[in-house]
Amino acid sequence: MAMTSNADLNVDDPEVMMDINTTPLIDVMLVLLVMLIITIPVQLHAVNLDLPVGRPPVSAVVPDKIQIDINPQSELFWQGLPVTIAQLEVNMAEAAHQATQAEVHVRPDKNAQYAVFASVLAASRRHGLTRMAVVGSEQFLP
Repeated sequence: MAMTSNADLNVDDPEVMMDINTTPLIDVMLVLLVMLIITIPVQLHAVNLDLPVGRPPVSAVVPDKIQIDINPQSELFWQGLPVTIAQLEVNMAEAAHQATQAEVHVRPDKNAQYAVFASVLAASRRHGLTRMAVVGSEQFLP
């Protein structure tokens, strides 16, 4: 029993193809890729907030308002009086320990350094002052 090949028989038949057919593999891979894309949830670029519905209740207690100003030279003012960062920290610590938390209104100047404004916000966060407002932001509009 000997093996014969096409070359030995001198037959005009084409040779047998010895490679794997990759077309079905690619088809299966594409189907799996489409299924993966469909099953991945759509990423939303939004922040979901649970906002209260209706009118807010009227509060009988009116909170104190603390005004922090930042002038064009990036100097800080607490209720109109000039303060340093260390004095600001002390004042915020005292305001945080009050029975009713005061509203802190920060009014930065357009030409003030952002680092000073960011340090005021960071100090308020460190001391637990959550009732913050940025006043006078209309100056930043074009």
